[in-house]
Amino acid sequence: MATSTIIIIVIAVLVFWCIGIYNNLVTLRNNRENAFANIDVQLKMRHDIIPQLVATVKGYAQHEAGTLDKVTVARANAMNATSINDKITAENELTRAMLNLHAVAEAYPDLKANQNFMQLQTEISDIENKLAATRRYFNSTTKELNNGVEKFPAFLLAGMFGFHKEPLFDVGEAERVVLDKAPEIKF
Repeated sequence: MATSTIIIIVIAVLVFWCIGIYNNLVTLRNNRENAFANIDVQLKMRHDIIPQLVATVKGYAQHEAGTLDKVTVARANAMNATSINDKITAENELTRAMLNLHAVAEAYPDLKANQNFMQLQTEISDIENKLAATRRYFNSTTKELNNGVEKFPAFLLAGMFGFHKEPLFDVGEAERVVLDKAPEIKF
């Protein structure tokens, strides 16, 4: 009788332990998804402003159509991405295209003085700053989820419940090469 009670208690403890691990992993996954939802809000604002910026630049830089088309295509790809990982990839492509657009804008002094362009640049800069903050939060929640999935004893159960290590929202390989170069200063 005492042995069966001990066995029942041990089984109950193991069941509650498994439930606790599972609930913790679900919480971590939901926090990550919520963090990405915050990024989505900023991305929506970014996607709404880009056509206005492209239209303004088109008026000044007709022969830079290739750069403008790349921004438009990258924006469409970013808006059509469905999974978190696809959105991360598409947004990194859009960021690279936007950097090229800013380089084009730098070549046109009249454009830089245009009030509409300046206002759009300010709005995009504000959105980019907010995106940076929400990406940091997303990466923090992703790190917490990854730690939860990989730490002992949770890793023993994580795979069975469909939890796995998730990618961070980073700048991507192509952008990493650019960031690794020292800035060029001209006078």
